[in-house]
Amino acid sequence: MKRLIITKTPKCYVGGAFIRSESGRVEAWQDHRGEFFAHMPVCSRKDLRNAVEAALKAANSWARRSGYNRGQILYRLAEMLEARAAELTSALALDGRSLRAAEKEVSATIDRLVHYAGWTDKYQALLGSVNPVASPHMNFTLTEPMGVVGVIAPDESPLLALLSLILPVITSGNAVVALASSTHPYPAILLGEMLATSDLPGGVVNLLSGHRAELLPTFGTHEQIRGLSAVLSPEERRVLELGAAESVKRVKVLTCTTGWDWFDASSQGLEWIHAFVESKTTWHPIGV
Repeated sequence: MKRLIITKTPKCYVGGAFIRSESGRVEAWQDHRGEFFAHMPVCSRKDLRNAVEAALKAANSWARRSGYNRGQILYRLAEMLEARAAELTSALALDGRSLRAAEKEVSATIDRLVHYAGWTDKYQALLGSVNPVASPHMNFTLTEPMGVVGVIAPDESPLLALLSLILPVITSGNAVVALASSTHPYPAILLGEMLATSDLPGGVVNLLSGHRAELLPTFGTHEQIRGLSAVLSPEERRVLELGAAESVKRVKVLTCTTGWDWFDASSQGLEWIHAFVESKTTWHPIGV
């Protein structure tokens, strides 16, 4: 008798656990041939609020870790993606691209993880400073993480773009609540499985799937989200920035009508880390 294949039940990754949407909503997701693949969870605004609470619980302990330790953890995550590269490649190819193109995105994603693993104990020396002052004081500036940052990933390059937005945020000690690609969320589901078995503490990265139109206003207005990093259309950007202005949060939005080259070196680096840190200046008397 032919064996019945057990289909996968995708779940989102929040607070170190796998969840279904609190509403129970799912959508049938099909591959590029139009064949059913799985039922993807459709997260609600309450799921988003729950994810923010999980991120708040994890943010302080993650921020207190040394840069060296955060780098070790990110490098370990790169090792895990390397070990499951074939599975990630197959997941990306479900949208109809060639295996070669999918392999290129997986390789670039792993390289980006290693890139930011190297920055964790170095960005502070470049973004901080000792400031000359005309008084008997030592004046120096250090950077601190902001807290919880919302990430809204684009539909293109659903794995590379998602991690390219998440990594600079967590490199400096922030926690993240991220909304995956709305058209191709499955790579983010697999990423959640790897995060769950990595050394990254639960709640530092929380991954949701769902509809942008439903969740964008909550991302913008939620007062515990202190920053937003997103790739949006001009209309979506207006919705997000109106909410962000009401709750006074920092916003970094790429508005691209022709797509963004996530493979380019401009999609990584110190300026991406700088976007979501706060500067703290200290005055200390000397010679008194």
